[in-house]
Parts: sequence; structure tokens; C-alpha cells
Amino acid sequence: MKRLFSILAILCFMVMGTANATTYATTANAVAATIQDDAAEDTAAVEESAGFHQELKKRFIEGGPVFMGIVLLCLILGLAIAIERIIFLNLSTTNTKKLTKEVEDALQSGGVEAAKEVCRNTKGPVASIFYQGLDRTDEGIEAAEKAVVAYGGVQMGQLEKNVSWISLFIALAPMLGFMGTVIGMIQAFDKIQAAGDMQPSLVAGGIKVALLTTVFGLIVAIILQIFYNYIIAKIDSIVNDMEDASITLMDLLIRNKK
Repeated sequence: MKRLFSILAILCFMVMGTANATTYATTANAVAATIQDDAAEDTAAVEESAGFHQELKKRFIEGGPVFMGIVLLCLILGLAIAIERIIFLNLSTTNTKKLTKEVEDALQSGGVEAAKEVCRNTKGPVASIFYQGLDRTDEGIEAAEKAVVAYGGVQMGQLEKNVSWISLFIALAPMLGFMGTVIGMIQAFDKIQAAGDMQPSLVAGGIKVALLTTVFGLIVAIILQIFYNYIIAKIDSIVNDMEDASITLMDLLIRNKK
């Protein structure tokens, strides 16, 4: 009887071991399959990304190095100017209400010199305009107002610096693309004239060059136009703050004189 129980126990352990081994094998196979699927997806993503870059490079070369290079130069220069302007405008943005409140408190507590010190410690065109107006208060309100208006024009010129170049590149990029289109069509007709027969294979290359230069020129213009509109909107916002702050400063100076 003891021998029978021993045999049954051994059989149970063997069955359980087999089941565990099967479970482990199944789990391992599932993990390996998941890893393979993830690796396949990553490989496909890399190939797709590489394929896009290769296709873009291929189309760029097919468009011709001369006009496509000039269009690319317009994009690089336009983006460089746009990024520089965006950084400058963001640094020029000031909390006008907070600055006005600080200047008002300084005028009431410490006078004009205290208010000028507040403006010196604050960055931005609004603080600079405030400082110029406060610096002319000894000459009268009219002199202070003229100083604010004059220096406001100077600050506005600083905000709009180099923006006209972006608009130039916006207009130039599609024009270069259209010029490439015309030249491509001329090349196509030259081939037709030289062959004395109109075959699709003769004109396909020239037409493709024409279309590629046009497409790239329009893409560059669209990208730069988005940045240009953002910059113009930012400048308008800062200029409006400057005008409102200038009016508020004049009111503060008049009240302080009284």
C-alpha cells in the first residue's frame, strides 16, 4: 500500500511539473511573439521615416539644384529671422498693469526718481517709454508727452525690425518656384523640337521639374506665412499695450503735478 501511494505521488509531481513546464513554455512563446511584434513595428516605423526622408531628398534633387537650393535658402533665412523676432517679442512683453501700479505707487511714495528706478529695473519697451516720459517731467507735461510719443516710435521700429525680410521671402519662394516651372516647360519644348516628335517620355522630365519647384516654393511660402502672421499679431498686441500705458502715464503725471 505504501508503495502504491509513493507511485501515485510521483505521478502527481510529474503531471504538475509537465503542466508548469507547458505553462512556462506558453508564456515564453507569448513574450517572444510580443517582442518580435514590437521589433517589427519599430523596424517598420524606422523604415517609414527613412523612406520619407529619402523620398524628400529624391524629389529635392529631381527639382534641380539651382532653384531648389535658392528656395531652401529662402526657407532657412526666413525661419532664422522669424525665430529671432519671436524670441525678441516674447522678451519684450511686459505686464503693463503691474508696471503701471508699481510706477503709481513709486510716484506717491518716492516721487519721480523712485518711479524712474522702477522703470530701470523692468525690461521691455513699455518700461523704456515710461522712463523717457518721467525723465522729462521737469520740463512740463507737454515735453513728457512728446518724449513718450517720440520714443514710442523708436520702440515700434525696434519691434518691426527685419520683419520685412520675412515678407520678401514669402513672396520670393513661390516666384522662384514658378520660374522653375517656366524653365522646366521650356526644356520640355526644347526636347520636343529637337526630337521632331511629341512623345510623353520627352516632356515628362521637364514637367516633373516644373511641378516640383512650384510645390516646394508654395510649401516654403506657407510655412513662413504662418510665422509672419504670428509675429505681426504679437507686434500689434505690444503696440496696443504701449499706447494704453502711455495714456495712463500721462494721467499719472497730471495727477502727480496737482
